[in-house]
Amino acid sequence: MEECREGRVRSVNTSRRKGGRKTPCAGGAAIEANRGVAGDAHAGDWHRQVSLLAWESIEKAQAMGLDVAEGDFAENVTTEGIDLLALPLGTRVRVGGALLELSQIGKVCHTKCAIYHLAGDCIFPREGVFFVALEDGEVKPGDPVQVVALGDGTCAHTPPEALEELRAAREG
Repeated sequence: MEECREGRVRSVNTSRRKGGRKTPCAGGAAIEANRGVAGDAHAGDWHRQVSLLAWESIEKAQAMGLDVAEGDFAENVTTEGIDLLALPLGTRVRVGGALLELSQIGKVCHTKCAIYHLAGDCIFPREGVFFVALEDGEVKPGDPVQVVALGDGTCAHTPPEALEELRAAREG
């Protein structure tokens, strides 16, 4: 587990509307406790306040021939060098100045996004991870991403029905 405990922020991305790609913010953005990325359409009082996707996942999509980059999968933070999928629910991660708690791994894609139609697949439902914001903080490209405490596989912020929906979708 030691090898996946630290990485860095490659990009911070926001959008004012849901359902599309996010735009990289060269200067970074503020993450607000109990809300998410300031000014982002997905911020709010729920368990998916901040979304992260590994650059390594985007590279897989590029290897499939897709012309994609940071923010194209609608992730708030593109990370590099940390295995997000190896972290259990409840893991606390410091991203720049913000403290986040892992609340969901993957998601159910009810409608097929533009990336799916372009490639016939979208990696975010399998490789994107979601967090709740526990502490305010500024996040910018180059900032460290550090595991503060490994979770026990549960997150008090995640509604049971969200976990059940994911389980059912994976069983398929």
